[in-house]
Amino acid sequence: MNLAHLAATRSTCLRRQVGAVIVNDRMVLSTGYNETPRGRPNCGDGGCDRCRSGAAPGTALDTCLCLHAEQNAIIQAAYHGVRIPGATLYCTHQPCLTCAKMIVNAGLVRIVYGASYPDSVAERLLQDAAIDLARYPPVPPKD
Repeated sequence: MNLAHLAATRSTCLRRQVGAVIVNDRMVLSTGYNETPRGRPNCGDGGCDRCRSGAAPGTALDTCLCLHAEQNAIIQAAYHGVRIPGATLYCTHQPCLTCAKMIVNAGLVRIVYGASYPDSVAERLLQDAAIDLARYPPVPPKD
């Protein structure tokens, strides 16, 4: 998780910094952070209209040009020819539905995340796909 948090520091998103690391057999295979597509101005330089807007969290996602950290980690693995089926994704935040679909199709088998994200559809998809979803650190049960 420390590496995912470190990856998040590379993000230039004005709203939220997210990092992801794909690991298999204790070896880092790929990293990612939320950012605009390669060669485009970053959020701070006007690359993403949503970052400059006052849109509430979870809204106006169709105006966001940024790739999510999970997406970038998967794309970077593919770009460099690194196999990731059977691997674990460590991410600073719980994946959204779009990322969950990519995670399922990429063959990842476990997700360890830090902060929750309110997307029950994504959570259900991951459960239905038998992907182990674990919060770190674990949230203690309420008395």
